[in-house]
Amino acid sequence: MSRPFFPRSAPSASSFVKVNGKIRAREVRVIGIDGQQLGVLPLGEAINLARNHSVDLVEIASNATPPVCRLVDFGKFRYEQAKKEKEAKKHQHANKVKEVQLSPNIDPHDLGVKLTHAIDFLCEEMKVKVTLRFRGREMAHKEFGFQVVEKFIKDLIPYGHPDAPAKLIGKGINVMLSPLPRNKRAKNPRQEDDESQEETRSEESSDEGSETREPAPVKAKTRLREVPITAADQPPESSGKGPLAQPDEKVGQ
Repeated sequence: MSRPFFPRSAPSASSFVKVNGKIRAREVRVIGIDGQQLGVLPLGEAINLARNHSVDLVEIASNATPPVCRLVDFGKFRYEQAKKEKEAKKHQHANKVKEVQLSPNIDPHDLGVKLTHAIDFLCEEMKVKVTLRFRGREMAHKEFGFQVVEKFIKDLIPYGHPDAPAKLIGKGINVMLSPLPRNKRAKNPRQEDDESQEETRSEESSDEGSETREPAPVKAKTRLREVPITAADQPPESSGKGPLAQPDEKVGQ
C-alpha cells in the first residue's frame, strides 16, 4: 500500500478561498468594489450583484459571523495575495541567525574573509552571532579577545549594529548583530564590484562596436604597354666568335 503524498511546500492561502457558489453561508457581509460596506445580504443577492459588476464574490473572512465577502476579480485577488506572501517571505530572513567564529590570534586574512561573510549575511537581512572562543592559556589574556571582537564590530558598523555590548560567557565572548534598514545601510562591496565590472564590459563592447575599421589600401594594377622595337634596340650581329656563331661562307664558291 503506497503512502499518501504530502507536498513539500505549504499551499498558499488563496487556494482555500471560497468563490461564488462555493460559499455555504446563507447571508454574507459584502464589501463593494470601491471598499465601501454594502451591508449584510443574502448569498444569492450578493452573487447576482457580483455578476452585474462582472466580478466575483470572494470570501475573505470565513470565521466572522456572518462571513465577510468582497466584490473583486478573483485573478486580481490571487495576484495581490501572492504579492503579499512574497513580501512576507523577504522579511522572514531577519529571523535567521548566522554564526561567525573568531579566535584571539586569528590571521588578518582569515579575519577579512570572516568579515566579508558577515557583510553578506547582514545585507541579506540576516542576524549575525559573533563568537570568540578561548583555549587553554588564552583565558589569561582576555583583553586580546575583546580587541578582536571590537575591531570586528567596528568594521561592520555601516551594515549592522550590536543588540548589546559584547559579554564574556564561559570561555567565550558573544555578541549579536542586527542588520540596519536598507535606507541607512551601506551597499555590499561585492555587488558594487560586480556592477562596475559589468559597466566596464558594456563600455568595452560599445567602444568596439563604434570603432570603424579603416579600409585596406587598394593595390594599383600595373598594365604592360607594348613598345615597338627599333633598329638601335636590336642586338648586334654575331661576329663569328663564340660557340653559337655561324661559319662564314667561303668566297669564290
